[in-house]
Amino acid sequence: MKIQIINGPNLNLLGIREPGVYGSRSFEEYFIELKDKFKNIELAYFQSNVEGELISKLHEVGFSFDGIILNGGGYTHTSVAIADAISGINTPVVEVHVSNIYAREEFRHVSLTGKNCKGVLTGFGLDGYRLAIESLLAG
Repeated sequence: MKIQIINGPNLNLLGIREPGVYGSRSFEEYFIELKDKFKNIELAYFQSNVEGELISKLHEVGFSFDGIILNGGGYTHTSVAIADAISGINTPVVEVHVSNIYAREEFRHVSLTGKNCKGVLTGFGLDGYRLAIESLLAG
């Protein structure tokens, strides 16, 4: 099984940006743990602060991977283009948010991308990525 994790804008700052909201570990540190826990899965990781690069990555892996985990960051709430990219690919996508978007500012309560995803996990910290992998494994 091949699963692509795609993180959007500002997620390269995990571990240093607002640790009270996002925690104190970098995603790279956590990704090593995920790869160790799921040794039988090919896990790939991509992060970009650029909307078009996220769309290109969805197109690139959206017909050949078995699952995609997407944390679109702020684009979750604004990007019709990313929502369209998700609806245009075959690979199931699970949307993940480290913080509980419903406990934050009102504009974060709307996910334009979530309706095109298999499911949405929000508020479980970095553990949401593990839960997303498990949901993809369960089918």
